[in-house]
Amino acid sequence: MLERTAMRFTSERLLDDDLVERRFELGDIPGILWTPVAASALPLVLMGHPGGLDGMYPRLLARARASADHGFASVTIELPGGGGRERMPQIDEARADLRRALAAGGAPTPDVIDRLVLPLVERAVPEWQATLDAVLALPEVDGPVGYSGGPIAVGIRLAAVEPRIAAAGLFAGSFVPASMFAEARAVTIPVHVLLQWDDEGNDRAMALDLFDALGSEEKTLQANMGGHRGVPAHAGEDASRFFGRHLTREA
Repeated sequence: MLERTAMRFTSERLLDDDLVERRFELGDIPGILWTPVAASALPLVLMGHPGGLDGMYPRLLARARASADHGFASVTIELPGGGGRERMPQIDEARADLRRALAAGGAPTPDVIDRLVLPLVERAVPEWQATLDAVLALPEVDGPVGYSGGPIAVGIRLAAVEPRIAAAGLFAGSFVPASMFAEARAVTIPVHVLLQWDDEGNDRAMALDLFDALGSEEKTLQANMGGHRGVPAHAGEDASRFFGRHLTREA
């Protein structure tokens, strides 16, 4: 866990009269918090993404609106090394090696996957936990908490080690080190996994093996035809219903 750091809001605006968007900084970590207007004791969705907060903003906002429709707050942060944050050269080098392997029609070696993913997980998970501390300290947010999105390795580590997370919706759109399969077996919360069957940047067999490894008694795999960016709208709706079942106090 990171040392407790104060959340500093840097801007606030009202979207369509029903959703408040606040940008913040948590130390050197930029993020965005969305909350329905005049709401209290809100459940919370942590919205993971592959990095580049500004470029991902339209999709993140759409996800935040869907969460708000269920009465949930949503928060996202920039990944370590992403956007305008300080670069992580070892990850940049591994990402370049990964792209070269895929461009050549091959598969990345386990070493490349480890160098790309493990340092990111080690940095990102404590940052998410620090974000969770700060958001749950706000009077309008109370939980339960869900994690939604990717990278899937970050979601798996969070689901395995963070007891405040009650459910996880994971996007199987990135590689996972073999060492993390043991962590997947330690995940016991309800899980909804989205897999694009023809994802050009993902190993389908690995994703299926990873789903099989998850230790949750309740786990769902939704596989749709199409590439990485071809996720159908109904898949997002199904994910929202999943959180609707597990993040309401009645559930």
